[in-house]
Amino acid sequence: MDYIIKLAFAFLIFMFTWFFQVQNQEWDVNRSLLKDANNMAVHDAAQEINEDQRSHGLLIINPTEAYATFKETLQKNLGLDSELSPLEGSRFHDKVNILEFVVIDESSSVSFPFLYEDQRYGITKYIQGPSVIAVIETKHPQLLASGKVQEPIQVPAVQEYKFNE
Repeated sequence: MDYIIKLAFAFLIFMFTWFFQVQNQEWDVNRSLLKDANNMAVHDAAQEINEDQRSHGLLIINPTEAYATFKETLQKNLGLDSELSPLEGSRFHDKVNILEFVVIDESSSVSFPFLYEDQRYGITKYIQGPSVIAVIETKHPQLLASGKVQEPIQVPAVQEYKFNE
């Protein structure tokens, strides 16, 4: 009887450890997917240049078009609907939230290089030219029901134009 209790206890510890490892691996995969999708989305958003202003030598990013392009790229790369909730077959189980979307270009009163700091999301970067900055998040995957609430997965991305000197 003593042997069976010890074996059952060892099995429970093994199963708990295994689920914990799977949950951490799921976090790594989801963060990697979010980071890649956010990088592609800010890149696509930065392409929404005002062509009329560009003909005058200014790089001005249209913020409305840039945001729409950003959101569309996230939807396509992460399998999300128009509300950024996962579609059937998506790797994600919870809605993706856009926490921050900032366009910094030559229409603002900023001279480049410019030190961009956002303490809320831990972003500090010298920006060399017009940029799109975004932060997205989703809930931490939870396979084990526990009293501890995990922090959501937050992913920043910056896409900038660098001027040749």
